[in-house]
Amino acid sequence: MRALAVFLGCCIATISAPIAAKDSLGIFNSWGAFRDPNVPRCYAIAESEEITGKAERKSYVSVGFWPKRNIRAQIHVRLSRDRSSNSRVMVSIGGRRFQLTANRSEGWSQDKRMDSAIIAALRSANSMTIESTGRDGRPIVDAYPLRGAATAIDAASLGCSRFK
Repeated sequence: MRALAVFLGCCIATISAPIAAKDSLGIFNSWGAFRDPNVPRCYAIAESEEITGKAERKSYVSVGFWPKRNIRAQIHVRLSRDRSSNSRVMVSIGGRRFQLTANRSEGWSQDKRMDSAIIAALRSANSMTIESTGRDGRPIVDAYPLRGAATAIDAASLGCSRFK
């Protein structure tokens, strides 16, 4: 029940479309899957469970599907704090590291190949961290458990299969 409340709160706070436009596809441990038929899009999403330092905002990671744009399993992260303009945003999963393309508060995979590699890594790992350096010079580390991630991603993918 706590996971459901966390995800609904996260989705309400981070997505500007009306809540009535989103359909829950399921809550899988700390991950949720949702469909927005008005866009249309589907996504798996998780809020970080552990951060270093004082957060400026809720951090999350999402895997999005936009069938009309032919976008499948696109990685997106929102950091808990603004990063320094000269710092990297790194994803660490099961011993593998990926450098994201980023603006001050968000990051994305560099291309479809990186999206696929990150998805493959998170399917076989227990946790993931997103790391950078804040504007204040202190580390940003947002940590995510991955139990339920694969199921949420699969639910989001299936949830958008009818929009193709």
